Amino acid sequence: MVPNVAVFMLLGSRVFYQSWPCCGSKNREFPYPLWPVHCSQNKLAAARFLTIVQGMNNALAILHKVFGYNSFRPPQAEIIDTLIGGGDALVLMPTGGGKSLCYQIPALARKGCGVVISPLIALMQDQVSALHEAGVKAAFLNSTLDFQAVRAIEVALQREELDLLYMAPERLKQERTLALLQSVPLALFAIDEAHCVSQWGHDFRADYLELGVLHELFPHVPRIALTATADVRTRNEIIERLQLQDARQFIAGFDRPNICYRITLKDNPRQQLLRFLREEHPSDAGIVYCLSRQKTEETAEWLQSEGFTALAYHAGLSASQRAGNQARFLREDAVVMVATIAFGMGIDKPDVRFVAHLDMPKTIEAYYQETGRAGRDGEPANALLLYGLQDVIKLRQMMGESQGSEDHKRIEQHRLNAMLGLCEITTCRREALLRYFGETRPVTCGNCDACLQPAQTWDATESARLALSAVFRTGQRFGVNHLIEVLRGSNVDKVFQFDHQHLNVYGKGTELTVNQWRSVFRQLVARNYLSVDLDGFGALRLEELCRPLLRGETTLALRRDESVKRSKAEKRSKAKPAAAAGDLDHGLWEALRALRTRLAEEHKVPPYVIFHNSTLEALCRQRPANLEELGRISGIGERKQERYGPVFLALLQQHQ
Repeated sequence: MVPNVAVFMLLGSRVFYQSWPCCGSKNREFPYPLWPVHCSQNKLAAARFLTIVQGMNNALAILHKVFGYNSFRPPQAEIIDTLIGGGDALVLMPTGGGKSLCYQIPALARKGCGVVISPLIALMQDQVSALHEAGVKAAFLNSTLDFQAVRAIEVALQREELDLLYMAPERLKQERTLALLQSVPLALFAIDEAHCVSQWGHDFRADYLELGVLHELFPHVPRIALTATADVRTRNEIIERLQLQDARQFIAGFDRPNICYRITLKDNPRQQLLRFLREEHPSDAGIVYCLSRQKTEETAEWLQSEGFTALAYHAGLSASQRAGNQARFLREDAVVMVATIAFGMGIDKPDVRFVAHLDMPKTIEAYYQETGRAGRDGEPANALLLYGLQDVIKLRQMMGESQGSEDHKRIEQHRLNAMLGLCEITTCRREALLRYFGETRPVTCGNCDACLQPAQTWDATESARLALSAVFRTGQRFGVNHLIEVLRGSNVDKVFQFDHQHLNVYGKGTELTVNQWRSVFRQLVARNYLSVDLDGFGALRLEELCRPLLRGETTLALRRDESVKRSKAEKRSKAKPAAAAGDLDHGLWEALRALRTRLAEEHKVPPYVIFHNSTLEALCRQRPANLEELGRISGIGERKQERYGPVFLALLQQHQ
């Protein structure tokens, strides 16, 4: 029996239907005419079809009317279509790729309130402020509100007066909150920063483990989990813990082509950072990451003494200090935030022009997440990482002291090795970064230090054998500094204390400098010829991979680490956004920025919430003369056109 296929078509506001035998012919002519749906068995399918089509038409209207954009980026339309149709979705999209629209628009298009689970108070407050500016009825429930404010929001939710409601996972799991949500119509649940559910991840939050209850208590409410960072293991854990086995997966790609990745050895890191800031980012906003709280505060104070507006951020500061510093970073220009990993998740500031690491992150996931906070506006940005072997030793010691299981420690060691490998490779950084996340890139990127200034290599076979022999002869009990003292024939007390002056490797390595030997040992660790013991002293130990090299069965080429000097990557990365590069009317550009800043202060929101730089640039170039022309500028929705249009048009008129 030949099966039938059903076709639905929307003509005007009615759904029409046709069914005909499916013969599999590619050239089969479509069987007109269609007739209105009348068969009861097809009404449900037709109704769903009508809901999706009308919902997508509504979504495009919302995109333009509320947010001021004319088209979706791939794969936003498919994600929104899935949610409007009642389906679940898991979304991996790079920072700045437009994740928030993927749940904000379906929440506005569907009946009921969209509930957004967000891990940070500051993030949900900023998003709600931005939505208010766009005319969206949004609110948040968090610990900053008193009882009366909380009650007012709960009443608004019960009266169906809210489009979006943000809350932290710890509030969602409260019985009072769940009972409230069960009493009102809900459009969807959006779980932002979903990688926090993963116990293997760098941002694990225990409260996220409770979010699987949403599937059980609200089986008919669509859910979307979103993150910018998740390898295969983390994705699988998100699916399992949030019960998203039936969700559609959307992986938009991890590439951020506007970011120039630069990784270099530490060589007086403060001076390296100072040169980087003064020569390339003297008046830009950026983030400097440090491993410890003490280093964070000391670096911020030092940058202040060098004339920069630098603020510190770490978990040891009071909540009011952290909130105040974050608000300044978001709302002021040219602020440098010096921070530990406690800062940055969900930061929406689009014009962060650089992210610098003064210490090596412990995983590629952390590195990708942190560098992704630069250049969210798509304009050129820099990611600078300074690293050394001591970073590896310190991170491994910290892992060894953790309370995690042996399996967890083993996985973390594997991830640290991958991060060190990214630092030590001589090929394209971007290609290696994307490959780690399972994404292939057929050609080199041309926008990383390895591509712009390819590394030189040298035959290090004999030096590597000598280094490995020194590790073995000293009993695999000593760190890099002592091994170099032995190889270079030093007369320090420690060498004589352990009678190492009589070893046959003593004094055999004088042809290399101390820094060159450090490079050899570091690269041997990165390539798994050596490992760092977790005994707290950083002793080096031989790995199985070194046997063929010691036996003379293989050779080894290592990267030649020259003294730090200005590279092609540094020269090229000085490119600025067009608005800052001088090809616009500078007077008008500065006037527009000043007006935006004034309005932002009046409304107590960051300047980019008023208009992004790209919108100001379009105003400079197109110079609209009336509200209708202003409304055609990307990023200006109806509410902003109505609220800010007259003052911006008046300013443009003055610069005719």
